Parts: sequence; C-alpha cells; structure tokens
Amino acid sequence: MCVLGHRYGLRGTLPRAELKQIIAATYHQVWWPPTDTIRFEGDHLPLWQDGTGYLDPDTGEVLPTWDQALDELDADDDAQPLHVVGFGEQHNIQSVLAGTPAAGKWLGYLTKYLTKSLADPLDAATDDQARRDHAARLVEALRFEPCSPTCANWLRYGIQPKNAKPGMQPGRCRGKAHKPGHLGYAGRRVLVSRKWSNKTLAEHRQDRRTWVLEALGHPDQPTDPHRYIWKPVPAGDANVPPLAVRLLRTVAERQRWRAHMNRLEQDLSAIGEEAA
Repeated sequence: MCVLGHRYGLRGTLPRAELKQIIAATYHQVWWPPTDTIRFEGDHLPLWQDGTGYLDPDTGEVLPTWDQALDELDADDDAQPLHVVGFGEQHNIQSVLAGTPAAGKWLGYLTKYLTKSLADPLDAATDDQARRDHAARLVEALRFEPCSPTCANWLRYGIQPKNAKPGMQPGRCRGKAHKPGHLGYAGRRVLVSRKWSNKTLAEHRQDRRTWVLEALGHPDQPTDPHRYIWKPVPAGDANVPPLAVRLLRTVAERQRWRAHMNRLEQDLSAIGEEAA
C-alpha cells in the first residue's frame, strides 16, 4: 500500500463531507506480475535470441512474454495487485473564492509545490550525511523496481518486458523513474485533461501557438503595435547589428527574464511558507 500525500486543486463547489467520502473510496491498483521472486541477477542473466526473444540461460526455455505473464495473472484467482495507491487519513480542505485575499495566499502555497523539485530535500550536495545516505538508499531501491511494462527489470523476475529488444539488462533501465531527480515519480505534476478544461492537448498547443504569435506580432495575428513587429530587412542594412551582437543581446535579455522569474518564485515560496 502506498499512501499519497499531495496538494490538489478542485474547481467548483462540493460539500466537505462528500469530498471526504470520495477521498476514502478512491484508490488505484496496478495489476502487474509479482516481483517477490528473483530469478536472474548478477552475471546470471537471460540470453537474447533473434526471432525468439530472451531465454533461460540454464534450460534454454523462452521466458514468458509480457502478454503471457498478464494472461497468467488473470487466470490466478488468488492473485493480488503489485501496487495499491490510496490517500492518507489527513485532509486539509480549504475553500477559496476568486478575488479574495485568501485566493492569492493559497495560490502561492500551491505554486510552491508545483515548482519545487521532488529531490530537493534529498540533494546529495547537502551537508546532512543522513540525508545523503537516505537518498542513496532510495535510488538503490528503485534501481531494480519495474517502472513500466517496457522496463528491463522484468528480466530479473523471469519475464520478457513488453516490446523486448536485445541488450536489455536489469538495473540499467533509462526510465525517468530510476533517476535520482525523480525518486520514482515519472509522471506529470499537472495533468491537462478534457474533463478539466474541455480541450484536447492539440487544442492547448494551438492556444499556446496563437498566444506566442500574438505576443511577437506575427502578420497573420492581431498585434499590439508597441510590441514586436515583423518586417523584412534588406541584406546589408547598416541599421541591423551583426548576428553575434544580436545573439549576445538575446542572451542578456534571457538572463534578465530568468532573474525576474527567480525573484517571483522566491516571493511565491515565501507566501506559501507563511500560509503553512
């Protein structure tokens, strides 16, 4: 059982009693093959054979494919899910009305958790030896934990990963979940869902493209005449600085933007800490 401890924002109104019932009844099961028995490790690993897949190095038998392993799981009446994810017992439900002082405070608090890194508290550069050791143990534990159906770690438990290919070795999966900066979490912080915005990802991308073109003053989009303007520049125009100068100016402008965003992020973090 894995207990979630996250911050969520909900749009609309919902009685708190009903929300608590929904939280208590919400869980997610991951029906993957069991990983309690290690079959191959160290130098004793499955062998790849073209046209067949991975073989048991001792018997020469073909390892079950991912689909076969799932079929075997379905046929087992006593099978249990590999992971069960649910919410914890502590709930801090806050109602926020737009335009109120509380709205800005809670927005800053939420933004704090949307912008921070999962691995920040366990940064290996910290002077706290206990934290460094804890982070190292987490990374090592995740090293052989299957992160997806295509993870090479399934070979360790005698199963061919989905879409298996030659050269796969347990403990060397390149998935984000195994990287120290993700600590097992390879998903998105904020989900873009049609249930939330009533738009598809393609529509969101088009909205962003339209916004950028409007900001840059593209000829095909209505523009603010006081911002950027698109126009052809004749070759050899003395009023146009050399490319190197233009690049340096762009870098300097980018650095100013980054400094401004860092200051804004620090201000939001301070608001979040006050809210906490």
